[in-house]
Amino acid sequence: MGADRAISMLDGMLWRAALVSAPLLFAILLVGVIISIVQVATQVQEMTLTFVPKLIVATLVLVFLGSWMMRQVSQFAEALFLSIPSLVN
Repeated sequence: MGADRAISMLDGMLWRAALVSAPLLFAILLVGVIISIVQVATQVQEMTLTFVPKLIVATLVLVFLGSWMMRQVSQFAEALFLSIPSLVN
């Protein structure tokens, strides 16, 4: 296996990881910003006020997009396994 092939596999893995994690991270970021604005406006500094909504949003995103995320990771892993015979050359 050449260095260019290994870098290509690594590049694909990093892009797939970014693609799969982006919806969850952006949803949590959006909720965190909205809650921070509400906390600044109301001056309520309660820790559970930030944690619980983020946990709920993360759970909802994983419930709705979890199958898509697993399908993306599975397709990438399958492509890697199918490329093993070509690595011998």
